[in-house]
Amino acid sequence: MKKELSSSESLAIITDMIAKVKKEAAGDGSFHLLLWGWVIAICNLGFYALEKANYEYPYYIWILVVPASLFSFYWSYNKRSKAKFKTHLDQILNQIWIGIFIAILIVLSFMPVLGYNHNPVILLLAAVGMFATGSIIRVSVVKIGGLVLAFAAIIAFLVSVSDQYLVGGIAMVLGYLVPGYYLKNTYRERV
Repeated sequence: MKKELSSSESLAIITDMIAKVKKEAAGDGSFHLLLWGWVIAICNLGFYALEKANYEYPYYIWILVVPASLFSFYWSYNKRSKAKFKTHLDQILNQIWIGIFIAILIVLSFMPVLGYNHNPVILLLAAVGMFATGSIIRVSVVKIGGLVLAFAAIIAFLVSVSDQYLVGGIAMVLGYLVPGYYLKNTYRERV
């Protein structure tokens, strides 16, 4: 025999389910921002320092992107496979960043055609992703991170290719790491 639920019991169940979906869907949002913020900041600033030190192969530092990519894909796959709830917002964010990743790969493959002025273009792509993410999750600090990246792209267009790496490194700290740590520290308050 099924028990009839009172309106307060029904409301409590619905409220609990909404809270669980919200917690699952919201995540803390910081993992990828912190991972890529650190990796790309280190690579940009490392490249800049090695080039200024006249190291013959400053671009070797970019090899750090390979294990970071593998780890990022592995972490994302595990998180998605364990998720109890999948929202359309998660799917939208995922598709936006996949599109940006593909666009970055295209830009990188045409570095010689761009005269190695790829950093400002990549900063602009990251700016679009951050601003869209901040808008979707409704966190102003993330949107501001996108604006910081866009402003850094403008600066990068105006400096030498070598100095673009310095601008890129600083932009990643301010545009990715600051919002990433903000999301990590405020996650429990938002959920």
